[in-house]
Amino acid sequence: MVLWVFGYGSLIWKAGFKYDERLPGFIKDYRRVFYQGSTDHRGTPEYPGRTVTLEPADGEICEPADSAPAVSNVLVYVATSNKKLNKNYLGPASLEEIAKDYLFQLEKALVELGCKDAHVMDVAKEVKCILSEKVKSS
Repeated sequence: MVLWVFGYGSLIWKAGFKYDERLPGFIKDYRRVFYQGSTDHRGTPEYPGRTVTLEPADGEICEPADSAPAVSNVLVYVATSNKKLNKNYLGPASLEEIAKDYLFQLEKALVELGCKDAHVMDVAKEVKCILSEKVKSS
């Protein structure tokens, strides 16, 4: 049986499982956002760590690189924003708050794949400015 998994966050650089092949891919009408909380591998129930999820966004394309579809029928995890169904959904936050998690690994992996994801790049730029200011003031 063949199973393709669409990695749009840490799976891009750290799959955590063996795979036979890796291809760039995309999903239409979704965008990558740092709105999901993790209480098991990136945080605790009291302090969930932010991870990325996909949210519906008409006209947008979440992609690691421009390419023609090579496969279809891919497994994609999308977290719901319904707090009754997803108690770990964190929702929007300031760029500074979002940037405290695995941002730079994701940014680097996306750039290496030729993708310029606006949300990820904006968060990374803000963090770099914040860190630069902190260094200047110390």
